[in-house]
Amino acid sequence: MRTTGRGAHIVWDWNGTLLHDIHAVIEATNACFAEIGLEPITLERYRELYCVPIPRFYERLMGRLPSDTEWRLMDAVFHKHYWARAEGCGLAEGAARLLAARRAEGRTQSLLSLAPHEHLVPLVRRYGIEEHFVRIDGRTDDSHAGKAERMVRHLAALEGVTAAVERVVVIGDAVDDAVAAAHVGARAVLYTGGSHSRASLETAGVPVVDSLEEAVVVAEQFVA
Repeated sequence: MRTTGRGAHIVWDWNGTLLHDIHAVIEATNACFAEIGLEPITLERYRELYCVPIPRFYERLMGRLPSDTEWRLMDAVFHKHYWARAEGCGLAEGAARLLAARRAEGRTQSLLSLAPHEHLVPLVRRYGIEEHFVRIDGRTDDSHAGKAERMVRHLAALEGVTAAVERVVVIGDAVDDAVAAAHVGARAVLYTGGSHSRASLETAGVPVVDSLEEAVVVAEQFVA
């Protein structure tokens, strides 16, 4: 990895952080709920209950874990509806400008997502921001576990970063992003524009912000 020793290396989350897709997520979630007779969920209720792994989120809603058959059906329906909407979502406010500015300043950043890798990379490329990342990693298996072990592999693939993990800051919209950061000894900043309510994010014990610009400011303060 190209490193300058200046500033934080930011590991960005994608869904709900750089990509403003929460409404597509709600629509896709309600489509899969309809398949098994669940009532539609509101944005507020989703943000209150959402967690990783996803089956646990469904358990919070249903009072039980979905059966294997229900899970396969819901997962297939969700992805069908979500990916039909994803290209129309748009980036979060200020995201493209922030990414470009950091790269121009010689700072490094990468992208780690639970979105399937084969969908993630073309979408990032479509938004014209691929060049701003030194590495992009999406999900390459069928596991719906969180990011912790994926973060280990992600950082290990970034030459020079694992030796200075105290300069790594994860920016995401989910408590799982903070869990993954702590797992590798990194810091985290959580953003309220995605999947969690502020109250849910604050349980992670890390800074919670309302804009990506503020998230970057906090990240740089960590390593100043």
